[in-house]
Amino acid sequence: MYLPLEAPLQEIVDSVLEDKGLRVFVKREDLIHDKISGNKWRKLYYNLQYAKEQGFSTLVTFGGAYSNHIAATAAAGNEFGFKTIGFIRGDEHSPLNPTLQYAKECGMEFRYVDRSAYREKDTVEFQDEFLSEIQNYYLIPEGGTNELAVKGCQEILEDTVIDFDVVCCPCGTGGTISGIINSLKKHQKAIGFPALKGAGFLKEEIGVYVKNSQWELNLDYHFGGYAKVSSTLIEFINKFKEKHQIPLDPVYTGKMMYGLWDLIEKDYFRRGSSIVVIHTGGLQGIEGMNTRLKNKGLKII
Repeated sequence: MYLPLEAPLQEIVDSVLEDKGLRVFVKREDLIHDKISGNKWRKLYYNLQYAKEQGFSTLVTFGGAYSNHIAATAAAGNEFGFKTIGFIRGDEHSPLNPTLQYAKECGMEFRYVDRSAYREKDTVEFQDEFLSEIQNYYLIPEGGTNELAVKGCQEILEDTVIDFDVVCCPCGTGGTISGIINSLKKHQKAIGFPALKGAGFLKEEIGVYVKNSQWELNLDYHFGGYAKVSSTLIEFINKFKEKHQIPLDPVYTGKMMYGLWDLIEKDYFRRGSSIVVIHTGGLQGIEGMNTRLKNKGLKII
């Protein structure tokens, strides 16, 4: 089970950074694979390996209609010989959005679950009702976060040759930053940028997995909540791509990078610091977001 892990460090050259005496490097995890990219491959790797070793034939997981995790799990199943079933939050819509259309093309079977039932997905009652007839399945949590996912994410910085001071990472379920925190040296610090509004609960979720206190969450850059965007954010994403040739997704990496740049402008970081930014991928979601933005006259380039 192998994907070539091409995730180079790309330094950002910008007059703002020069003025502030900072160096910023982007860890291009988005280049690992066009669909199983970034943190999704890192989270899935050891889960896929375990499922294969144990002889499971089906992967079962959960997600919203635009979920990067749903797309990545479908792609991984197609790539490595698993049947995939995705429990999708909310009602079925036709035609399928680009994310679900891709997952379907990869062979994923969808089971749509209303939002109240979906909230109970981790309970025995839900599993008795919805999963009991599925044969020989391996269950992967929503967003992919579990112990094996955190183990995979601990490897993200393994090939980073520079001695950085701070690492920045977008957060959904907290698995990626948990692995990163566990890989830090004593003088290093991690900052997480949650994509969710009111994500203070992630401190407890992350605390389950991490072994040190060299981290913090910044809750100020969610832009109204998960998958919520504004013209300000879209403009930033487009200008960043034009200037630095790095595409950002609007749900995770765009918000993180906007937050980082705002903190840099506000002199949050000590002069002379080196900052590594984790690009977690998620670019498959841009097409779907653009269909939603069309009515507002906005587009991510």
